[in-house]
Amino acid sequence: MADEFSGKIESKGLNPGLIVLLVIGGLLVAFLVGNFVLYTYAQRNLPPRKKKPVSKKKMKKEKPKQGVQVPGE
Repeated sequence: MADEFSGKIESKGLNPGLIVLLVIGGLLVAFLVGNFVLYTYAQRNLPPRKKKPVSKKKMKKEKPKQGVQVPGE
């Protein structure tokens, strides 16, 4: 029985599971490389983020923590 199948095995190309893994892996690598390129571009060319303005309410709370300042300083 083993003799019947020994000559009939032919190479049918790549395994479909391997093709799926290669496609998904390629897309994942392309996504990560694209993110890295965009991140480095943004770090070089975009201005830094502006800080949010501090509300007046918060400033009133912070003033007593700083202590009493001598006039004229």
